[in-house]
Order: sequence, then structure tokens, then C-alpha cells
Amino acid sequence: MSYKWLEWAQRIQSISQAGQAFSNDAFDRERYEELQTISAEIMAFHTKTDMQKIQELFLEEKGYPTPKIDVRGVVFQDDQILLVKETHDKKWALPGGFCEVGLSAAENVVKEVREESGYVVQPGKLLALMDMNKYASIPQAFHYYKVFIQCEIIGGQPITGVETAEIGFFTENNLPELSVKRNTTEQIHILFEFNRNPHKETWID
Repeated sequence: MSYKWLEWAQRIQSISQAGQAFSNDAFDRERYEELQTISAEIMAFHTKTDMQKIQELFLEEKGYPTPKIDVRGVVFQDDQILLVKETHDKKWALPGGFCEVGLSAAENVVKEVREESGYVVQPGKLLALMDMNKYASIPQAFHYYKVFIQCEIIGGQPITGVETAEIGFFTENNLPELSVKRNTTEQIHILFEFNRNPHKETWID
């Protein structure tokens, strides 16, 4: 699902953030700050969210803006996919999270899968690099890329973590309620295509 207003608001915020980071002119900085306010107003209006909360999110972002990178571990077992139930919204997602500085994408996915599910995995094929703006069913303030890496369980056992309440394997036709900010139903179906066809080329938006 595409939200044109969200694309515009994100772009305005991006220009504002870059301008505030690199402009030394006081009048230009005021104009960039005004652009940031306009972006927050657009998002607040369309999402029915308190504008101050959006502005606080924006103020945390410094420097040149780039998409945020979120890595997800894709583990298949007996034609079922590993999902964890998030404590935050009580919905299900592939184990994963934001990439941390100092770790590669593969190292990040190993860390996230172990912390959220208890399993020790070996990362394998990069299945997909997806732009969440092309799949988002819930508008989000920032632009996200999702990195989906297929992993093989090599140890560990199912143990919930700080951010997870349950762990389970699900068939494609019996998925639980998904945490769509983390992964959409469409994305999960695309990932199952890789399970059916291991030679499928990496999906890149």
C-alpha cells in the first residue's frame, strides 16, 4: 500500500534534517526548522498522532538522513517459518531488529535470532532487500529498508527474550496476526517462495 502524503512528509523531513545539519546561515536554519514542523503537521494530521511526539522523534535524528536498516532472520523448518510474538504489540514477527554499529548484517541477524528466540543460527543466503514504503500498511515516520537473511538452526533451544513472549513455527496458510510494522503478510508469502524454490534470485526493490 502506498501513501503519497507519507512519501512527501518523509522527503520534507529529510531535506529539513540535512539542511539543519549542514547550513551555517541562521535564516536558512529557520526555514529548515519550519519545513520540519510542516512535515510533523502532515504526519500528525494523517495518523491522528500527537504532533509533539512526532517532533520529538525528529529532534533525535541528527546529521545527513538515510534509510534505517532492519535485519530479519528467516528460518524454515518442515515448511514452516519461525516467528516470535512481540511483547510490545502482542503480534508476531520474524526475529530481528535494527542493525547495530560495529556488527555486520550477518552478525546482527545471528545476535537478534538468539536474543529473541533462543536459537543459534548460521546465516546463509540474502533472500531480500525490501523498501518498507512499498509494503507498509501502517504509516511510519521514517524510511526503512528490511534485510531478510535465510538462516539455519545449528544449536540452542526455544527461549523467549526481553522483547518476546512466545516462539513458534507456522505454515504459510496458518500465519498468526503479524506485527505489520516489522513484516507484512505479503513479505512472508514472498519469503515462502524461497523455501519452495531455493534457486530463486534475491528480491531487491
